[in-house]
Amino acid sequence: PVCDNFQGVTISIPRSVVLCTDIFDEFMAENGLYPLALSDAPDAEILRAFLDATLPARLTEDLYALFDVIERPLAVRSSSLLEDSHYQPFAGIYATYMIPRIADRERMLRMLMDAIKGVYASVFYADSKAYMNATRNVIDQEKMAIIIQEVVGSNHEPDVFFPSFSGVGRSLNYYPLAGEEATDGVAQIAVGLGKYIVDGGMALRFCPRHPKHVLQTSTLDLALRDTQTKLCALDTRPFGDDMSVNDGFNIVDRSIQDFAGKRVLDYMVSTYDAANDMLVDNNLGRGRRVVTFNNILRDNVYPLAEAVDFMLTTGQKAMRRPVEIEFAGEINRGMRDERGMKGHIYWLQIRPIIDRKDMVENTMLEAPDSDVIVRSDSALGHGAIDSIHDIVYVRTDNFDSSFNPQIAHEVAEVNARFAADDRNYILIGPGRWGSSDNALGIPVRWPEIAQARLIVEAALDGYRIEPSQGTHFFQNLTSFGVGYFTVNPGQKGCLYDTAFLDAQPAVFETEHVRVVHFDEPIRIGIDGRTGVGVVLKPGVKPEPEINQI
Repeated sequence: PVCDNFQGVTISIPRSVVLCTDIFDEFMAENGLYPLALSDAPDAEILRAFLDATLPARLTEDLYALFDVIERPLAVRSSSLLEDSHYQPFAGIYATYMIPRIADRERMLRMLMDAIKGVYASVFYADSKAYMNATRNVIDQEKMAIIIQEVVGSNHEPDVFFPSFSGVGRSLNYYPLAGEEATDGVAQIAVGLGKYIVDGGMALRFCPRHPKHVLQTSTLDLALRDTQTKLCALDTRPFGDDMSVNDGFNIVDRSIQDFAGKRVLDYMVSTYDAANDMLVDNNLGRGRRVVTFNNILRDNVYPLAEAVDFMLTTGQKAMRRPVEIEFAGEINRGMRDERGMKGHIYWLQIRPIIDRKDMVENTMLEAPDSDVIVRSDSALGHGAIDSIHDIVYVRTDNFDSSFNPQIAHEVAEVNARFAADDRNYILIGPGRWGSSDNALGIPVRWPEIAQARLIVEAALDGYRIEPSQGTHFFQNLTSFGVGYFTVNPGQKGCLYDTAFLDAQPAVFETEHVRVVHFDEPIRIGIDGRTGVGVVLKPGVKPEPEINQI
């Protein structure tokens, strides 16, 4: 089979066992936990009650048998009725605990049982209940199974365990770079445990079908600024009463630099040569280690990109819809083991991509020009937004690029007002937002426009700059799900109705910037698969026709 030797690596699923939903039902009933669990008690009180409760006695022998066949730490994760639904967004709502592998079987059993109880308890935490209400589900109808899965990785000094790399992949990419298609997919990878990615760390983002085109490593400045500096690892020391509502209580951060020169970083890092102001693509000598994955993604010494593309393509075909996967891997020292294999990639999870915000109305995207403020045929992002009431735009009647630094200052002032009120807005202006060259665009920094939910580059007559597609803020755009439009008025598929905005009264105005407020929300729609995006005039509500993934 292809997975037994995929260009020199194996692709497999870690050893796993499942505790079925009947264990959950029995645990809840036998310990009388529902009254407290369904109450408004604090999360910590619910967790303590669950930890004090008793799991069915028949589990003990089965869990001891599990210890006979596992060699690594264990991850205890949820697999619930709602999480496994193909039509509801429930991924990542409940806790996942990790326990170290220790020689004391009784102590390891206690840790494992506590982790199971902790996952059960997380069903009834305040955030879970709020999410249930938001999705119109009834919490006491939830059925919880548990997956106990061997953690991928190796022991490293001092007292930490982590894999060579972890990652997540999606078969749809709503922020494709030039030359990429939305259906080419996207992945994020990092050294160490995947919690680094889940917590919003500076993971490396790449397209599996275009792995040599990585924006974060395209220049030295970006590589030094926008790449991983810390990794997440499991503390291999046993825990006792310090079990916490925070499922990452025994996950520790370590500096990438702590492992400089050690084989665990081979092929994944480059070394910064300060004397020559350049990156050297190896893990040798002195200098800061920069996580570039250049040897793997650019030089293809390890078939990570091809394997991720294989998993996404195979998963999407099997589930008959776009998917999201989690994976982790080990790179063999020296890139070869006794069988000549380069390493192992473990497929941890797969789930359908389901999210209410991923539903866009076709009639919205196809609205007539008379109903549209902005239309773009080169839009990044995906989904529908109907909570914005303000547009901040650079005036076009007196625009002069020589004033771009002053405009940046005025935009920052406006953004600060929105930040103080915790409100968002649409930002529209000419040229490249964030450009370091004042002649090419307005030189704002991300904190100066961070309240914008949609950013628009709109060309003007006499000022048509090659679009940036948000490259200056790409990491922020993808992290926060901010939309980005490129608009060339007069070009088919593009529209920018400046006359409509100029006709509205300004709630705040500077020499170059106007802020327009509407009582009714401004509706934004972006189809990330086709790159079409629209901003509708307030009050426009096309008949709904859902365009779902």
